[in-house]
Amino acid sequence: MPAYHSSFNGQQYRQLGNMALLPVNTTFKGPAPRGDGSQDIVDEALYYFKANVFFKNYEIKGEADRVLMYLTLYTTECLKKMTRCRTKNDALKEMNTLALANFPPPGDPNFPLNAFYDKTKDRAEEDQMRQYLLQLRQELGARLAPKVFEGDKPSKWWLCFSKKKFMDKTLAARGV
Repeated sequence: MPAYHSSFNGQQYRQLGNMALLPVNTTFKGPAPRGDGSQDIVDEALYYFKANVFFKNYEIKGEADRVLMYLTLYTTECLKKMTRCRTKNDALKEMNTLALANFPPPGDPNFPLNAFYDKTKDRAEEDQMRQYLLQLRQELGARLAPKVFEGDKPSKWWLCFSKKKFMDKTLAARGV
């Protein structure tokens, strides 16, 4: 069975490096275009996470797949942090802290997935890439916490994936 790929592949979007700058339904500030309320890349990442996280190989079929790949890896980091949280509010605070933590963008020597991402052309594009990833990280954390904490306790059906490594990679390996 092949891995799931983004439905945004094959569509024309502005690019940062070789990542698509996709529309996001968000209130967080950033360079991503505003979504129209339909399914966005964050919804897709959360929907496909449980299936894709088991894959050791992932064939990139478009620029949107690179965004999906990053969000899948970031979801794993979020779940690791949520294992220590007792309530949804604790989880939301932890997700906000994780999103705002300093992280290397693609092209940085400390970015663990440089083999899959092109370096940005210049400093301005690097800053925009960092803002885009920050916006995605904030939005993903804000949507993931309510899924993991549907009642008073965290869902074991989400937290059981906290130890899985998509493609045997982790964003935290080098300081994310």
